[in-house]
Amino acid sequence: MESNLSKIKPKFRTQGNITGNFGKPKVKSGSTLMEIGMTSAKTVKITSKDQYLDRLYQALEITEDKKLKSFLYDEIKKILIQKGKWSN
Repeated sequence: MESNLSKIKPKFRTQGNITGNFGKPKVKSGSTLMEIGMTSAKTVKITSKDQYLDRLYQALEITEDKKLKSFLYDEIKKILIQKGKWSN
């Protein structure tokens, strides 16, 4: 009995993705975090802590969501502790 295995020619890989990441296409390593903070804007407006605190108080009065209230309370507490105005 003759085998067909000797008649099969190996196919060279000349097309398709280069893999090596478990079948996914290889990607360049490195972080895109280098671009964070880079802006082409001519004017950047940064909210002060006092303005942020005012917004937190306004949101705390308006919202009914328990998770949001918890977050707002923690943020207000954090800012007041930094300012030395927090008292239990």
